[in-house]
Parts: sequence; C-alpha cells; structure tokens
Amino acid sequence: MKHYCDQWIEEWCQNNGWTDLVVGGYNQYWAFPPHAVMPEPIPSKVLRLIKAEKGLCIEEKAWLSLLSVVSVGAIILSFLLKSPMPLVLAFAFDAIAVAKLEVEDI
Repeated sequence: MKHYCDQWIEEWCQNNGWTDLVVGGYNQYWAFPPHAVMPEPIPSKVLRLIKAEKGLCIEEKAWLSLLSVVSVGAIILSFLLKSPMPLVLAFAFDAIAVAKLEVEDI
C-alpha cells in the first residue's frame, strides 16, 4: 500500500534542494541531494516527518472508507441472518487491511 503522495515528496525535494526524484516501487524514493553525484534514498526520518505533517494519502482514505462500509454491512447482515459469521469475516478482512495501513520503516 502506498503511504505517501508523490507530490508531498516532490515538494520536500524542491524545498530542500534535492533533484531528480525517482520512485522505486511503493514507498521507495530516491533523489540527488544538494551537490551530490549519486542518488540517495530519502531519509526515513524525513518520510516520517512528512507523514506526520500531511496525514493520510488518498489510497489510505479509500481503504478506511472501505473498512467502514464492510464493517457496517457485516453488522447489518449479521443481524438479519442471526449469525456471527459476517462479523467474523469482516473482522478478518479488517485485521489484514489495518495491518497493511501500518507504515513500515525502510
């Protein structure tokens, strides 16, 4: 899951003199630091700071909306069917999705 908006990283690079941003997969950002001849990964400390400042990206917001819909749907379906199975399935889905929402340190 993508945890950072590319525009946030580009903005930080422009403000701090880093050039030629390259996105290498999910959450892997490389750029040339000021006066450098080799690209380096954007420091994880900086990525955490950007995340704390900007909050959730669009993909994370979409997943949270989906989790809410699944949970409410499971509650309603469980009540109508008089069975706990929709809640169990929703819990399993929500647990996996919430684990994917966790930002990994690079």
